[in-house]
Amino acid sequence: MTATIIDGKAIGAELRGKIATEVERLKHAHGVTPAIAVLLIGADPASEVYVRSKTKAVAAAGMRAFDCKLSAGIGEAELLAEIARLNADPAVHGILVQLPLPAQINPHKVIAAIDPDKDVDGFHPLNAGRLARGLPGLVPCTPLACVILAKTVRPSFVGLEAVVIGRSNIVGKPVAQLMLMEDTTVTIAHLETRNLPDVCRRGDVLIVAAGAPELVRGDWVKPGAIVIDVGINRVPGADGKSRIVGDVAFEEVRKVAGAITPVPGGVGPMTITCLLLNTLRAACTLNGLPAPKI
Repeated sequence: MTATIIDGKAIGAELRGKIATEVERLKHAHGVTPAIAVLLIGADPASEVYVRSKTKAVAAAGMRAFDCKLSAGIGEAELLAEIARLNADPAVHGILVQLPLPAQINPHKVIAAIDPDKDVDGFHPLNAGRLARGLPGLVPCTPLACVILAKTVRPSFVGLEAVVIGRSNIVGKPVAQLMLMEDTTVTIAHLETRNLPDVCRRGDVLIVAAGAPELVRGDWVKPGAIVIDVGINRVPGADGKSRIVGDVAFEEVRKVAGAITPVPGGVGPMTITCLLLNTLRAACTLNGLPAPKI
């Protein structure tokens, strides 16, 4: 058996098309153009590349992007004042602060300062609480991407067992909450879990966000399972050049799983797509309009 490859690029492109159509409808029917402000502090090369890709995707969807590039030496009070200005701007529907932040700035204060209804990253404590209670709110993009990708293989997970490897606030915890909302039985595991391979083998859906290169081996996976690999790790290649791998040993696991996301080309493209979806949803909420039917 060889697993079906879950193509995040193709699935993301299809969803972006639907988002762009809804954006056009909002413009013509209500005069609303969804807009996101992306704050980049300093000149971290990886962050700059990521912000450029986000900005390009926003423009392609017919949305507006406000790029706010700030000095690495900016003070915390100055950054919080900029966020307060964006919170008060009715033309801005989403606010994203690119992480990591310089050492002089407390990221928890920054995230908490964002208007929860403009928190398109879904990291605000109020949005985390909404998710935990099953209330409407903005959901972190990567967990949302994981669930959307998995559901392209199997639309209903009712009664299945989901295993999440990873307990971060960004992926592990929120994706577990989303899978609970799909009526699965969820186990959250991590690198300190005893008998981790045995725990993994229980998963009809296995979502791996451990930050450990090729952690999950072929014999860790239940035959036919849906495997969603969130990891992005740079490791030395046989030719001396670095290569990018996930948290799953792809070639081993694809021989056992029913479906699997590649790295790259799986969760990554869908994460940016879900950022667009959150921005669209935020624009509707802030303007008192019904949520988009996507």
